[in-house]
Amino acid sequence: MSDWLASAAPVAAVEAPDAAAALAEAAARPLVLRGLAAHWPAVAAGRAGPDAMAQLLKGYGEGAAMNVFTAPPGMAGHYFYRDDMAGFNFRTEQARVGPLLDRLLWASEQPAPPSFYAGSVAAADFMPGFLADHRLPLDTPGATPRMWIGNDSHIATHFDQSDNVAVVVSGVRRFVLFPPEQVANLYLGPLNKTPAGQPVSMVAVDDPDLARYPRFAGAMEAAQVATLGPGDAIFIPSLWWHNIRATGPLNLMVNYWLDARAGSSPLLAFAHALLAIRDLPAAERAAWRTWFDHYIFGDDGAAAADHLPPHARGVQGAASPERDETIRNFVLRGLMGPR
Repeated sequence: MSDWLASAAPVAAVEAPDAAAALAEAAARPLVLRGLAAHWPAVAAGRAGPDAMAQLLKGYGEGAAMNVFTAPPGMAGHYFYRDDMAGFNFRTEQARVGPLLDRLLWASEQPAPPSFYAGSVAAADFMPGFLADHRLPLDTPGATPRMWIGNDSHIATHFDQSDNVAVVVSGVRRFVLFPPEQVANLYLGPLNKTPAGQPVSMVAVDDPDLARYPRFAGAMEAAQVATLGPGDAIFIPSLWWHNIRATGPLNLMVNYWLDARAGSSPLLAFAHALLAIRDLPAAERAAWRTWFDHYIFGDDGAAAADHLPPHARGVQGAASPERDETIRNFVLRGLMGPR
């Protein structure tokens, strides 16, 4: 760990019996939940070593093939852009759980192993029997349990659009977190060409180049760090930036995105604002800012159409399936242009 990370503020932590109550009070702050999944069979198998872990996981059956990132020896699982930004430093292939586990066991015996990583795979689809024996002692509304399997990996700083509970099952994971307001100090890469779906920071957190990325010094002051072992979990609020380094020959993490939104991405709305608003003259941008403040960001935004009868509020109405469909149709017609 670099010197600055060693002195960064630790993420607040509670023990498993206090997890539910602490989460209810955590609001939009990260929280480590020590020992939350210590009772899981896979945690015990992981402590016994990669062979025991692989044997246990194979016993849960194989479902569909998953996308697997592969990188050559020497990359240490740093899945990122190529130096010329014209592509990525890894390739993607398809594999089922059994063959992936065999490759990880083989790699664990190599002096300079290649990297393998399968991320965000729905546990019920890819390892059908796993969830029956591995239940989280927390409410996880709207969550699809997802698995992250690989050897050593280093995932660039990124964010998720939903609250997240991530459980370390085997291996060790270090999380470096930055609050949402640090976005200007993280030097994001392209929004529409990303290693794994979300925009990432271009700054290497372990060895930041402050001559090239001077504002990152501000992010360093706001950072929080946590190291999790088998059975530990972490709550990461929506839009908090996080950088993850996993170590061990066979790492497994299971995560739960809470209340994941289907079909409504604030990031897509933001991207369209780049097209429709960012390049307008300053006076027009200022005028549109008042619209956003009134209807979107203001505390009275939901009541901004109360002067209209409910049947006439259209896209400005209260949230409902009907209102949401009206908005989608309104946006789609606008994107398609006049006919």
